[in-house]
Amino acid sequence: MYEMLVGLEVSDREVYTKYREAMKPILVNYGGGFGFDFVVSEVLLSQVDEPINRVFTITFPSQSAMDSFFADAEYQQVKEQYFVHSVRNTTIIASYEKNA
Repeated sequence: MYEMLVGLEVSDREVYTKYREAMKPILVNYGGGFGFDFVVSEVLLSQVDEPINRVFTITFPSQSAMDSFFADAEYQQVKEQYFVHSVRNTTIIASYEKNA
């Protein structure tokens, strides 16, 4: 299993919720899912200058499944419609192989 720990600065929660709803069926098609999901009110220490107010893990069966998901044309349309209008910054905190 391959997992990423992601930090976002969500600027529009309503539009971001629509993004999550629209992308989830595509994510599931690639065997992906979310593990943890947090709305963050205060960041005490960060290695980036960009603000973070949402942190989550996203998992896939493999790194190649993750790469295929993010390259998927339907996903790219959803991203353009919702994600780019609701997220100011994205920080990949970590990505790693995870034992099931």
